Amino acid sequence: MKKFLALSFAALTALSAASLDEIKKAGVIKIATEGVYKPYSYHDESNALVGYDVEIARAVAEKIGVKVQFIEAPWDALLASFDAGKSDAMFNQVTIKDERKKKYDFSTPYTAVYPAVVVKEENNSIKSKADVKGKKGASSATSVYGTTLSEWGAQVQTVSGFNQAVELVLAGRAELLMNDDVTFYDFIKNKKVPLKIAFKGQEPMLSAAIVAKGNTELLSAINAALDELFKDGTIAKISQKYFGKDISK
Repeated sequence: MKKFLALSFAALTALSAASLDEIKKAGVIKIATEGVYKPYSYHDESNALVGYDVEIARAVAEKIGVKVQFIEAPWDALLASFDAGKSDAMFNQVTIKDERKKKYDFSTPYTAVYPAVVVKEENNSIKSKADVKGKKGASSATSVYGTTLSEWGAQVQTVSGFNQAVELVLAGRAELLMNDDVTFYDFIKNKKVPLKIAFKGQEPMLSAAIVAKGNTELLSAINAALDELFKDGTIAKISQKYFGKDISK
């Protein structure tokens, strides 16, 4: 049975990105993930790293024939460490955007969700994109959701991630946050908080793994693994486990 190793953010400086040949020779692929982004990447009651992205990353590593070493950090720090070559790939709900394609190579998408604007239950002033202009929002600095809110005219306060954004909205220090609908539904299922979805986008947002630009052999190996996992039903099974439905397509 394969062992899956976790690595603290403090140890990032000891790492470097690798080619597919180097990964296979070492027998380990370094995967970047937040570890605090439920239900995609988080620690359960026994402190084990679990989640939709985590299990898919493990399944991909197994198909490639290597162990996986997870590197965990808050989203903005995680991206910075990835940009510095501290991990080989990232499985952490990275939304596919044209601007990001200039910087990263994306795998075959394995998630399709809808963006949702979340507010306090008593807030009835935000019902559409037009209502976001001038409002106080909360988002991590490099999140696609924060970028979208800024483009819509919101005043975005930078936070470390989804949980902190929720705290600011609940405390009245922000009026709204934006994330995918699945994350919000999972959050309110486990915590009774006075929040609601004000409105959702009509077009799905696709997420995938990323590798460094030009690391084509590794990207091809990840895509081949994902293709097998789609065909044998593994990804659908993982999705059913965490969401009760298939969000992979």
